[in-house]
Amino acid sequence: MKIGFDAKRAFHNFRGLGNYSRLLIDGLTQYYPQDELHLYTPAFKDQRIIDWSLKHEDLKIHLPLGKISQKIPSIWRSFFLANDLKNNDLDIYHGLSHELPSGIEKLNLKSIVTMHDVLFMRYPQYFPWVDRQVYKRKFLSAVERADVVVAICEQTKRDLIDFLGVPEKKIVVHYQSCDPHFYSAFTADKISAVKKKYHLPENFILNVGAIEKRKNTLALVEAFNNIKNDISEDLVLVGNGGSYKEEILEFIKKHNLGSRVHVISGVSYVDLPGVYQAAKLFCFPSFFEGFGIPLIESLFSNTPVVVSTGSCFPETVGPDAYFIDPYKTESIEVGLKEMLGNEDLRQSKIISGNQYVQKFHLENSTKELRAIYEMALKN
Repeated sequence: MKIGFDAKRAFHNFRGLGNYSRLLIDGLTQYYPQDELHLYTPAFKDQRIIDWSLKHEDLKIHLPLGKISQKIPSIWRSFFLANDLKNNDLDIYHGLSHELPSGIEKLNLKSIVTMHDVLFMRYPQYFPWVDRQVYKRKFLSAVERADVVVAICEQTKRDLIDFLGVPEKKIVVHYQSCDPHFYSAFTADKISAVKKKYHLPENFILNVGAIEKRKNTLALVEAFNNIKNDISEDLVLVGNGGSYKEEILEFIKKHNLGSRVHVISGVSYVDLPGVYQAAKLFCFPSFFEGFGIPLIESLFSNTPVVVSTGSCFPETVGPDAYFIDPYKTESIEVGLKEMLGNEDLRQSKIISGNQYVQKFHLENSTKELRAIYEMALKN
């Protein structure tokens, strides 16, 4: 099978969409090496991506040709890319993040697009007006022209139907995985080295992800402040952010939490499993997510989670996780205290969580994706 991919984010993004793209490609190269994969991306220079591409010598990497395409690669991806696809005689083209190039519907190949979420429509207050208009136009165009629309969870599938009017029969749910280096336990010495490197406390509650309002991180800090005298664990926040992060730092300063709340950025992806494994508990009070990759990273790391009700979360962590109401600080407080104060409960959540998360193992995820490709070719 000859499969093409919109690989811009695989080569230029080091957060969720980039990780999703690279991991999907990793899975196919590992479990279906007979397939021929074509990656279409603007030119790249980052050494991390150069190293990644060198691990996959069989990948066919295509860069924009021509002065206009090289100077303005966004025009190439949107309007000129279909010509390149035509020349490569593909069976399938997969847009990995909400987009398909203009004219692809006229080519003799099957087109698939992955839709991660429509947060800009569900929570418009978090997105500038201009961005919302651009996203809506791109998303609608992609789902209308695609032969198959891949939703990363049932919640996203429902949102695609409700907000964009996508026919249900056109949508297939395909769960993503997380990097396999979260699957293995670090040695005690290696965990100790990670804790020393990032100045982590002995026992702590962990939160990982972009520090932004939608993630509801401030409510977690407020809840911790209210129960800090009842628990011995500290709170560690790993992530970057802008004005919302500054708001949190001001709260920490105002309430003299500097010795108990640790805000860390720049954690190496190689070290991140050790951070998860060192934590007593992972707390994720986000209002809404497309999927919530940090949750499955935590479960693979044998760290139990306290997570919000609603959204995609029951799909991501299973029915046996400890759920809290993200709109009620006292609910977060109760969740933290119960999980930290009852070791039998904590251990039971570790076991059930690790059993549930195996469904998202890369091998399983890749097999299901390949089945989607085969289905598309038959229809």
